[in-house]
Amino acid sequence: MQYVYIVVIGLHVVAGVFWAGTTVTLARDPEIKAERFIRPQLGAAGMVFLTGALLWYLFHGAYFGSMEMVLALGILTASAAAGVLGAMVRAPSRRLAGASADIETQLRARMAMGERIAARLLAITVLCMAVARMV
Repeated sequence: MQYVYIVVIGLHVVAGVFWAGTTVTLARDPEIKAERFIRPQLGAAGMVFLTGALLWYLFHGAYFGSMEMVLALGILTASAAAGVLGAMVRAPSRRLAGASADIETQLRARMAMGERIAARLLAITVLCMAVARMV
């Protein structure tokens, strides 16, 4: 059974590092074309949520103490980050094809803002995971 824990935790961490890492990178450098990363980012987010739900089931169950409250805050901020990426990056990236230069500039500015907001939310998520055991 320990192998299951190791694999699920590994998938959760690798997907989370990819999601947060690409989001922070794209937030800091808007010259990188965010539309090339949005599908893998949202795929990693889905993997994080699936493995996170399984980890919650395996390690926390029905108990809801202070550690779980901190983790729940992290889940909420991660959910908000995924929503922001979907609304502010994925939706505009679909409209880039065939857009004029002026419209493209506006869409890219919106996408960069979405990446910045999501990066801040994911930083809170990582902080929650890091301190959850301490509370």
